Amino acid sequence: MIMNIKHCNHKATMNHKATMRSWWTLCAIFCSIASSLTPSHAQDSSGGLPNDKIMKVPLTPPTRPNTKTIRVATFNAAMNRKTEGELSRGLEQGDEQAAKIAAILRAVSPDIVLINEIDRDDRSAELFLNRYLNTRLTPDQPAWKYSYAGTVNTGVDSGLDLDGNGKLHEPNDAWGFGAYPGQYGMAVLSRFEIQQQQIRTFQNFRWSQMPQALRPMNPSSDGATPKSYYPDSIWNQLRLSSKSHWDVPIQIGNQVLHLIVAHPTPPVFDGPEDRNGCRNHDEIRLLIDYISYDDSGRYLVDDQGKAGPITAQSQFVILGDLNADPLDGDGRSEAIRKLLEHPRVAKYPTPQSQGGVEAAATSQGANVKHKGNPAFDTGDFNDKNPGNLRIDFVLPSSNLKVLASGVYWPSKTQSPESKALADASDHRLVWVDIEL
Repeated sequence: MIMNIKHCNHKATMNHKATMRSWWTLCAIFCSIASSLTPSHAQDSSGGLPNDKIMKVPLTPPTRPNTKTIRVATFNAAMNRKTEGELSRGLEQGDEQAAKIAAILRAVSPDIVLINEIDRDDRSAELFLNRYLNTRLTPDQPAWKYSYAGTVNTGVDSGLDLDGNGKLHEPNDAWGFGAYPGQYGMAVLSRFEIQQQQIRTFQNFRWSQMPQALRPMNPSSDGATPKSYYPDSIWNQLRLSSKSHWDVPIQIGNQVLHLIVAHPTPPVFDGPEDRNGCRNHDEIRLLIDYISYDDSGRYLVDDQGKAGPITAQSQFVILGDLNADPLDGDGRSEAIRKLLEHPRVAKYPTPQSQGGVEAAATSQGANVKHKGNPAFDTGDFNDKNPGNLRIDFVLPSSNLKVLASGVYWPSKTQSPESKALADASDHRLVWVDIEL
């Protein structure tokens, strides 16, 4: 292009007509360059659908004077890629899936959202915000100005043989399963200011530091005492969090709302020792201990060296794909049930959708034997096993007033276009309206 520009400038010296012709050519070239650098075309950032075809979720009005409604959401967007940097390169070039994810977020319009499974590097969250999410906003729709995408354990090589196969430096040997550092990462996106200096992270917290941890054991066939799957040399180094656990404070007017976020490992892809089932249980238990009134969380020490749980007066929302269904699936469900029943967690009607009911009825398979209400499902998974599950959660603290909630999973009857849009991920966005 530089050569063409120089050529046009040279031709422009010949006569007035040539000058005008070259001037327009030059403009076209610069417009072409500019368009290639523009974040994304309007059509691309809408997920391929006009705005009037996408089912919107209106915000619930507050019930008290001098208060406001804040919508908080969690969404496993499945924006993970096979190689390091692949997501960012795709976001620069134009990513159809990311455009659909952005369209869903604009349709629900949460003020604060946790994105699970967005590969982390120095650019991915910012690229998604600027080139996809903050485009095609309606006049009354504020932009998402703030983000936090901290480091995670996935893909970070432990240097140890964690799966005991005699090999090192494999995805199973990372502190959290992953092919490269940051795969399956997390990001918090917010319209309100994030108190970056006050964030607490528990990425490096060791599993063995948890009292009465569920240490995976190899079962014994002859009645002998089971032996630990992990030798002491590994167990004493092993990190609990497969990604990380974060406490992210958000400043909303004169109040602070704490986002307590995580993405525990799936309780599968292991053996009879149930190492991932045990880890999932204890990752959720960390959330329970962190919010408990009693001394349950005194053992916790964050990556900055601060000890103890969140204060008893704090307002919080627990967010994340917790990979645990309270009634169905392969996990140790006692941990997620205990979290849902915790006295510091608000009791409100379970978020639901029509699309979940429709999907379970259409898919049949494992869904037929499920105990849970399919309206509560948040993931559209393999029909044979495990079927659709409720594993994504938005759990406000009991000192917050919950106004409404839902799962963004439109049925074909509600909106066939939005139903197709929701298939951008195998998970569905879960939202809750709270009053502050």
